[in-house]
Amino acid sequence: MGSPKKLRKQFEAPKRQWDAARIKEERKLVDEYGLKNMRELWRMKTILRKIRREARRLQSGKGKNIEQRTHLLLNRVKSFLLPDPKSLEDVLALDTHSILERRLQTRVQRMHLAVTPLQSRQFIAHGHIAVKGNRVTAPSYLVKFGEENAVTWYNKPVELKHEQVKALG
Repeated sequence: MGSPKKLRKQFEAPKRQWDAARIKEERKLVDEYGLKNMRELWRMKTILRKIRREARRLQSGKGKNIEQRTHLLLNRVKSFLLPDPKSLEDVLALDTHSILERRLQTRVQRMHLAVTPLQSRQFIAHGHIAVKGNRVTAPSYLVKFGEENAVTWYNKPVELKHEQVKALG
């Protein structure tokens, strides 16, 4: 586990910090998904990078207990990224959009509980959203497929203004 006094970063920063094309692409993702800053995006990319790295290792056939490790990886991916992964190729086909779509902030907006990603982030941070009846205040919470229908309001729903309801369509 390690010492709680020695916390480590949860993300890997890009190798080229000032690459204009990368910054432009990441800024578009940050705006689209309503992320707080680039570090949140880098954290999601790091999670995805680790999963894909393990899939490549397993695909190469090196190491021990390949079948068992493959089964564990597919079960991990099955819980929150892909509903039914058939093979390691499905895991390798994942991209950043697939993990960003599983964040609670995005799920709340897609379920029309909020109009914008920033509003859904605010509802979550203020404690208005619950998953399986438990209040969740982390917008970066990765919603599992089994919990997707259990995302609701905590206690009473927040009423949206008439203009906001029109924007939802």
